[in-house]
Amino acid sequence: MPEVLFPGSAGRLEGRYTPGKSPTAPLALILHPHPHHGGTMNSKVVYAMYNAFVERDFATLRFNFRGVGRSQGSYDRGEGELSDAASALDWLQSVNPNARGRAWVAGFSFGAWIGMQLLMRRPEIGAFISAAPPANMLDFNFLAPCPASGQIIHGAADEIVPEPSVAKLVAKISSQRGVSVDYRIIPNAGHFFADQLPELTDCVTDYLDSVLYQKPLAGAA
Repeated sequence: MPEVLFPGSAGRLEGRYTPGKSPTAPLALILHPHPHHGGTMNSKVVYAMYNAFVERDFATLRFNFRGVGRSQGSYDRGEGELSDAASALDWLQSVNPNARGRAWVAGFSFGAWIGMQLLMRRPEIGAFISAAPPANMLDFNFLAPCPASGQIIHGAADEIVPEPSVAKLVAKISSQRGVSVDYRIIPNAGHFFADQLPELTDCVTDYLDSVLYQKPLAGAA
């Protein structure tokens, strides 16, 4: 899990990168929660997502948005952070020119919002995983239409983002032709999945295996 530094529009960005075992390994980009609320690439949820992709032989990158850790720049209300995510995907593609298939983007909370915006702008992204998307606080109306299927995971006891607001987002995306959402509600889980990290990991790995290996989904909502 080597440390990497790569250029962004506001300066150097710090990341952790694990290459795939194969030169054609697919790509996965993992995005962290809000920088002003302690979000970093070392969030336990981000780390769990990262490991799920690494274990399935993806070339996988997580990184700190501008102004976090050793990443240069300062918080930019989401606009700059979206630029950071695009720079991260550019770097990931540059070191994996023979990657097969379409890339995946996964994000937690604020990172889920950024990831879904990146999905809209980069057609090479073919799937998403979003944990605790802040549908009650940030505007997701840009998903019109959402260009890819994916998974959304939420805690039934989320104290920051009420579950009904996420259910509404899921319904909107799912109503679009050719797009499906694997929606998982984890009982008793709060916004940070503090005591339910194994359950969240199981949701991610179940969905990945269903897409990659055509395994049947277990326990979708």
